[in-house]
Amino acid sequence: MKNLIPTKLALVCAVVGSALFAFSPNVKALTVGDGQTVGYVFYGIPSGDADRTQYVNDLVFFYNHGCASGTDCGTASGQSYHMVNGSPTFGATLPGAVFGHDGTGTTVSLGAVGTYTYLFAKYDGPNQGSVVWYVGNLGGDQTIPSDWNGYGLSGWTLFTGGPPPGSLPDGGATAMLLGAALGALGMARRFLMS
Repeated sequence: MKNLIPTKLALVCAVVGSALFAFSPNVKALTVGDGQTVGYVFYGIPSGDADRTQYVNDLVFFYNHGCASGTDCGTASGQSYHMVNGSPTFGATLPGAVFGHDGTGTTVSLGAVGTYTYLFAKYDGPNQGSVVWYVGNLGGDQTIPSDWNGYGLSGWTLFTGGPPPGSLPDGGATAMLLGAALGALGMARRFLMS
């Protein structure tokens, strides 16, 4: 009988412990400035899907071109960028951002590891700013803060990976190349007509 009580107690404890693990949510938390944070966008306005995509790509461009951890990288697209974890934190270079989908609330479902590459979260309009996390090495459900320095979460966007930003000509270069090509065609037509 003496050995039976500790054995039963151990068995009951094992069952209760297993049940607690089985029913605990498999949610992990991202925080502002943590090891997954690429950087900040000040302020992320306007904040449409194309705007958010541009902001993430601007931050990735700064990352890929050596903006150091903990420094202000500069301005682009009317925004200021601050790098929290610069290269090589997530690899020597990062892929560009391709819009995935928007959401609200503090729980973000990433699916399988590698499904999404970036998570952009906007906090209270012109008052705080936006956070960009690298989530390419994460999966499952993640929680994000409901506020940043007292300013509430406005919404978030997930992005998949694409070609690195800056690998394609910008709009001005494209227009210049198109003009040169059309000019060459016009000259060729004139030469052939004479």
